[in-house]
Amino acid sequence: MFGQGILKGMMVTLGTLFKKPFTVQYPEERATISPRFRGYEFVWYEDRCTGCAACAKYCPLGTIKIETETTPDFNVGDKYRVETFDIDTGRCMFCGLCVEACPYDALHMGSNFERAQYQRQSLVIPVEELKRKKKTPSTWFRPQMEDAGYDPHSGDERAWDAAGRHEKPTEDELTERWVDER
Repeated sequence: MFGQGILKGMMVTLGTLFKKPFTVQYPEERATISPRFRGYEFVWYEDRCTGCAACAKYCPLGTIKIETETTPDFNVGDKYRVETFDIDTGRCMFCGLCVEACPYDALHMGSNFERAQYQRQSLVIPVEELKRKKKTPSTWFRPQMEDAGYDPHSGDERAWDAAGRHEKPTEDELTERWVDER
């Protein structure tokens, strides 16, 4: 009885002894990463962001800090001027709730995972870095981008109007919706 367990363990060891190893010797070799990979970064489209702070409200850990300011000619329905949009990736668990909560598709998960730092303060992504960052969002929560053949690891940037959850409706579709609502 006791010897059978050892024998079974040895059979597992012998079975895997002659298989090809699947370990990748990083950084000399690169593993293939899925386009839906939720990376250790974020992509923020400033043109889409209204400063509503829905992403910060839905973050379970409170890692997003948003400070907005109104312009002198601010009217109801206008965009706020975003002064601060910082994401503390040191506390983030990369659940993606902030991305799902954004009603304007301004925030996306990134596709990179190489963001190691020596100091904790360096793990905060400030608004300036988000603005100048290359826009290569992950296709996580955006299957239509993957269906269109977009691969974030190819290095091609995705414009803000092509990174939403849905395709932009045509004029005929908008007219049809308007007629249906009446």
